Amino acid sequence: MTVSRAESVSQSGDSDQEHKQSRSELFKELLVERYSCRAFLPQPVSRETITKILRMAQRTASWCNSQPWQVTITSGAATDRFRKAFHSHVIEKKGERGDTDLEFPREYKGIYLDRKRECGFQLYESVGIKRGDREASRVQALKNFSFFDAPHVAVITTEDDLGTYGAIDCGAYVSNFSLAARSLGIATIAQAALASQSVFVRSFLGLPQNRLVVCGISFGLEDPSHPANAFRTKRATVEDAVNWIDN
Repeated sequence: MTVSRAESVSQSGDSDQEHKQSRSELFKELLVERYSCRAFLPQPVSRETITKILRMAQRTASWCNSQPWQVTITSGAATDRFRKAFHSHVIEKKGERGDTDLEFPREYKGIYLDRKRECGFQLYESVGIKRGDREASRVQALKNFSFFDAPHVAVITTEDDLGTYGAIDCGAYVSNFSLAARSLGIATIAQAALASQSVFVRSFLGLPQNRLVVCGISFGLEDPSHPANAFRTKRATVEDAVNWIDN
């Protein structure tokens, strides 16, 4: 049986289309599966797996290919020391405002405030915290500084001289790190809370003064039985986020 050139081209085209569709579905699956994990198992992630995540994330696009991110990762005893010191530091500050390298949001209004509140309510409800219980909410918030018991923390920093766009590039890196981790079965949570104490973080980890703390990423194997991992936040529709201009 002979196959004509036209049939061959058609079959090749069908194969390419199927391959593209497969990649698209896989990417969508990763986007849907990724979530902010707030309870981890103690088992460490192998250095081989972490390196795979880092190699994938390193492909992140950046302004003029500057690749401003630097990543400091703790494991084992180093994570435990960091966890204990960080938690104690925040307790000692007794709610005082931290030192941030990057300006935090001035205010959440309208739909942004609605989304923030909804996320908080979902978390509190999942772990049995009643609305208005400030002490229980405070205890839950402090878990940020214990890294939700994750075995690893990645602290992401940018070069001071690169300004806003250096930080934006690091945000893209954080997203790709999280998706790469998810593809290998590793859970993550990006934490601006760690950047709220940037002076402490820089001092404890011995980071240069010209490195601005963007955020931390706690990561490891998720605890599927913990109620804090049982909810998922909603996403706005495309219509809510996009304006089309055709003429």
